[in-house]
Amino acid sequence: MEFEPVIGLEVHAQLKTKTKIFCACSTAFGAPPNTHTCPVCLGMPGVLPVLNKKVVEYTLRMALATHCKIERESRFARKNYFYPDLPKGYQISQYELPIARTGFVDTEINGCTCRIGINRIHMEEDAGKLDHDPDRPVSRVDFNRTGVPLIEIVSEPDIRSPEAAGAYLRHLRSLARYLGICDGNLEEGSFRCDANVSIRPQGSETFGTRTELKNLNSFKHVEKALLYEINRQKEIMREGGQVVQETRLWDPAKNRTTSMRSKEEAHDYRYFPDPDLLPLLIDDAWIEAVRQSLPELPDAKRQRFIQQYGLPPYDAGILTSDRQLAAYFEDCARAFPQPKQISNWIMGALLGQLNVQGKTIETSTISALHLAQLLELVDRGVISGKIAKTVFEEMAQSGQPPRKIVEEKGMVQITDDRAIEEVVTKVIESCPQEVAAYQKGKAKLLGFFVGQVMQATRGKANPQLVNEILKKKLNG
Repeated sequence: MEFEPVIGLEVHAQLKTKTKIFCACSTAFGAPPNTHTCPVCLGMPGVLPVLNKKVVEYTLRMALATHCKIERESRFARKNYFYPDLPKGYQISQYELPIARTGFVDTEINGCTCRIGINRIHMEEDAGKLDHDPDRPVSRVDFNRTGVPLIEIVSEPDIRSPEAAGAYLRHLRSLARYLGICDGNLEEGSFRCDANVSIRPQGSETFGTRTELKNLNSFKHVEKALLYEINRQKEIMREGGQVVQETRLWDPAKNRTTSMRSKEEAHDYRYFPDPDLLPLLIDDAWIEAVRQSLPELPDAKRQRFIQQYGLPPYDAGILTSDRQLAAYFEDCARAFPQPKQISNWIMGALLGQLNVQGKTIETSTISALHLAQLLELVDRGVISGKIAKTVFEEMAQSGQPPRKIVEEKGMVQITDDRAIEEVVTKVIESCPQEVAAYQKGKAKLLGFFVGQVMQATRGKANPQLVNEILKKKLNG
């Protein structure tokens, strides 16, 4: 029997507010343990939470970007469970009346556009963090993260492959970064997800028993964990067994999932409206003000790059995947209006260099203006494409402008016909056997001669002139 997977994702995005959702404590990452806490986020008796308005604004931005219906009235609820990193014994979240429902995201998957539904978006506070001692059976609790604002984006079970799940997550992360509401840092946990996965016979409309996967801190891990779990469930079903509803942990070291606990249902958390927080009322004016503040989003920018700059869809998709990268490209294009050349260098040399250096486009030592100046030097014939690569590497190390590097290192391209002809003549005279072979029809040797000339000029001779003069001399 053939089975198909049914996947839904619950994405938690940490909002980039300066303070927590219900108190004035800082949300800055990396502070010493338990230094960003107060009686409110620690749940001391008698304290009252106060909602951070910026949290609501950021949530509205994501809701509008994902075509959700925004509820004019929503409520906060208490999600009750016991865990050492939860100081109040409950988490303030939203349950029956979330802030947004029924949206969608259109995602490119293997060249096709797939629409994935958004069931709901709601606000909630984060829990603390347990630090497990590797040498002793001791765990310490850090409450700095307690009360940090999150939005949870719950998809419909519309995803049918691990690759589609990865594409959807990358799209959501790109949206969050474009909107300026989340830095999308998976390593620091500011963008993370849980996955629900089941399988069913091909063509069936009935859902199977689902498992929840946790500890997914990279797109690659999400895809690998889903693939493993799908295959695990298929094997159980083909052997006549039954999949158990449970929460499973992904172990990246062993490339497998392991059982963590039985899966909770909503009633296990005993949700009820939080008595300390009033219903949240949102009027049309506020929604419209947020809508007007939205930037150009990735899909719209990608289409504009294709139409305005004549870029292939693949190039446009890469360049608009990150807001800062798209801005870098447009800064280059304003200074050097050759979009395809710029695209080639950004997607090849620049992104490759950033990967090696472990940097982002924001921290690149090569500014958009300097890259444009480098390409202009090549376009004007001042330096060759080969020399440009050497200049680029120097720019990446020093951050200096290309003109200064070219002048200091004497890299200006030789375009004088006589100077090149002198070198060509010497090369031909020093290689009589190769000349004879070329003249007998071994045309591929032309590349050998070009290489010899370029080596003699330290790569500075104009390649086009070298080819022309060589052909004239060898065929004359």
